[in-house]
Amino acid sequence: MGAGVAGLRAAVELAGHGQVLVVTKEAVAESNTHYAQGGIAVAMEGDKDIALHLKDTLSAGDGLVYQKAAEVLVAEGPQRVHELMEWGARFDREEGRLLRTREGAHSLPRILHANGDATGAEISRSLAAFARAHRGIAFAEWTTVTALVTEGGGVIGADLLDREGRRSRVSARAVLVAAGGAGQVYSDTTNPEVATGDGIALAAQAGAVLADMEFYQFHPTALSLAGAPRFLLSEALRGEGAYLRNDRGERFMERYHPLLELAPRDVVARAITREGMGAHPGESRVVHLDMRHVKGVDLRQRFPGISAVLDRYGLALDRDLIPVRPAAHYLMGGVRTDLDGRTTVRGLYAAGEAACTGVHGANRLASNSLLEGLVFGARAAKAILADGLSAAAAGQAPAVGGALSASEEQRLEATIQRLQQGMWTFAGLLREEATLQEGQCVQAECAAQVVELRSHAGASRRLVEAEALCVVARSILEAALARTESRGAHFRNDFPERDDARFRKHSVWTSDGRVTFESW
Repeated sequence: MGAGVAGLRAAVELAGHGQVLVVTKEAVAESNTHYAQGGIAVAMEGDKDIALHLKDTLSAGDGLVYQKAAEVLVAEGPQRVHELMEWGARFDREEGRLLRTREGAHSLPRILHANGDATGAEISRSLAAFARAHRGIAFAEWTTVTALVTEGGGVIGADLLDREGRRSRVSARAVLVAAGGAGQVYSDTTNPEVATGDGIALAAQAGAVLADMEFYQFHPTALSLAGAPRFLLSEALRGEGAYLRNDRGERFMERYHPLLELAPRDVVARAITREGMGAHPGESRVVHLDMRHVKGVDLRQRFPGISAVLDRYGLALDRDLIPVRPAAHYLMGGVRTDLDGRTTVRGLYAAGEAACTGVHGANRLASNSLLEGLVFGARAAKAILADGLSAAAAGQAPAVGGALSASEEQRLEATIQRLQQGMWTFAGLLREEATLQEGQCVQAECAAQVVELRSHAGASRRLVEAEALCVVARSILEAALARTESRGAHFRNDFPERDDARFRKHSVWTSDGRVTFESW
């Protein structure tokens, strides 16, 4: 389930051992992987480099990184990237040498990039081409997974819905959730429209537990123009020397962190939020990204995709101050798994952003996500093969009702928008008990409206997405309320300090609303 880096890497590993079906809601290219700009973090220079990568990952995660997961990530990463290059991925080079850049919270340049700022698209292209060459892999594009089929406490298949409205049920020895994140739970996000947390929610409904759902990373610099989408302005811009300036033209990061603009993402995002607050409630001030002083870099050549988007609005990196604000970007939590992708439900596995191994802790180190997909996608596939589960007949897809009327579809869209705005307002970068409780009220009302609409019709893609967003929102809110401290991407105005004695643990959420804290 999912055709990003984790799903495709797993499919390649499984291809020689049976039939593999890759299901994706739109075309294979439409994934969070495809839109990843900055690059892939990998230590290619031996043991010392690997040790530094581990140290940076642990530091960025604010005391909550599961060290065994991080050790796996940085140690196995170089092999996975070498494989990727052998399979056709073309990273940027100069005179034959791989080019590397530096991003926030990295101690040295280790970020490989492709076509300047289109690394995810290149990885997606090369992996998809390699996967399509395998006879054992089939693709179901423009197809929604509407439910996971369970029997005897395990997952034995999935129900599918294609864009023509045809329904089918697939029996499977194993189901891998690699459907990416859930940025669409917030009104302001860098994620594409497909990122609605379907895999996470369906796994929870099948009995899997979720972990660390309170930790949503907000990318510090998304384009902030009226009428423009929250387009991601890569952290690599700051890696190449960009400054952040407030509405008075002052650089301000020295007040927040000694690494200035290259501080961890959670620090930079909160700093921009605070600098953008006006003197009165509801008032806002503009924060800008400034590259006008950067010399020795052809910014248009280095960042062609970003430059092309800015061109549409009459802006240029080397000439203008670029207005920015944070936007929801990456979920550190997800379906809880072991280091081999196994969830708490037999036959159900997860990898990539949809999964939570604890590798990112409370705050993901920049550009570790593409590497995570490669490493843990491969490990999940190996676990599926090692477990050797047998397939059970999943029966027929259930009969369903009719479609929503035009007015009901409008109600559904309005409900989704209300949930998204509520999450941004009440469970965004700066949280506290009262606002989180207001968010819970909004979520409960929206969930009730979705249930009522669902009773009128069979599952549709948009209903599945709405249900998923409600599940994800509920888990974020309940976990955020339970964690009465501030750590990484989770900041409580009413509990601004870290509390290691009580909360240097991972939150575990079950679909009955229970939140517990566990050491891994």
